[in-house]
Amino acid sequence: FPIYEHRLGLKPIRRRVWAPVGERPVALGHHRFQWLQVVAFVQPTSGETVWYLCSGLSKPFFEALLAGFARQTGAGRERHIVLVLDNAGWHGPEGLAVPEGISLVFLPPYSPELQPAEHLWPLVDEPVANRHFATLAELEAVVAERCRRLDAETIKPHTDFHWWPKPISAN
Repeated sequence: FPIYEHRLGLKPIRRRVWAPVGERPVALGHHRFQWLQVVAFVQPTSGETVWYLCSGLSKPFFEALLAGFARQTGAGRERHIVLVLDNAGWHGPEGLAVPEGISLVFLPPYSPELQPAEHLWPLVDEPVANRHFATLAELEAVVAERCRRLDAETIKPHTDFHWWPKPISAN
């Protein structure tokens, strides 16, 4: 399961849109620097994804996130999950409590193209692009609904790289 995080905020996401010839499209915006973090654990070959929304990231929060993920997915003696991470400071292995059944593998520095979860963010951003949100709660409601609606069949074509190792089933 690659894990990756994405920051969304009250600073609008802009995308190109169609407009009549000679008319400029208008999108409301009010730049404010308040953020919502979306964290995704994705199994690239199946599209299975576990989503978390939070207001900030830190090493203690990451430990709690790993523990919650391990419980939710049944990681332990019977199911071993390898998590693929970037080298963000709060992912650091020094003093990090990693639950039983979870192993961490770190990607080389500055290599987002190797991270399948990186390809989730355009899908997550679709309902918030070119929209104005007055509060983080409004943004969070739209993003949470989007994450609930994104199913494995929609996600898999974006994350199933031909070179990604296939899961191993115990016989």
